[in-house]
Amino acid sequence: MTEINKTVLLTGAAGDIGTRLRPLLLSRYSRIILSDLQEITDLADRESFQKADLEDKNAMDDICKGVDAIVHLGGQSVEGDWDTVNHCNIQGMFTLMEAAHQAGVKRVVFASSNHAIGMYSRNRRICVDSKVRPDSRYGLSKAFGEALCSLYADKHGMRCLSIRIGNVADKPLDLRRLSMWIHIEDLFQLIRIGLEHPD
Repeated sequence: MTEINKTVLLTGAAGDIGTRLRPLLLSRYSRIILSDLQEITDLADRESFQKADLEDKNAMDDICKGVDAIVHLGGQSVEGDWDTVNHCNIQGMFTLMEAAHQAGVKRVVFASSNHAIGMYSRNRRICVDSKVRPDSRYGLSKAFGEALCSLYADKHGMRCLSIRIGNVADKPLDLRRLSMWIHIEDLFQLIRIGLEHPD
């Protein structure tokens, strides 16, 4: 794969999806900045790590400097109490997006969730223009993130792609998860579209 001279920030890099994405991002982009609250020590060439809380404005301002694009996987990844979801996925998302805007970051790929539309019945076909119907506080926070991406795209010209992730695995574990399953390499193709699609 041809390498592109681009610095990409990967938040939530220590999580399952982040860990799987790291070698794929490295195969395509010249520099990867990893961020998480959990320390990452197994750095490859062209990877660096910055421990940072998404809600820490100074940390987000610092980490976004010189970044061309962000793959935002960070935050609370499951349902939680309101304070946790609000801190990680709402306040943290806003702080990151504002820092990205101020730093001149041009592209953001946001890891949304099937939980942003989880209240639709299972037998209903969901389309890209279906309205959000969150099924939890977590789903609500992901709907907020999608709306925030839309605001920064419309108001500031930032190129944003929200991907409603369901189940990332090597193969679906059962029939229910098959309907929302995506292989990591297919997810990476979607992320590449968000990072590279022509303006």
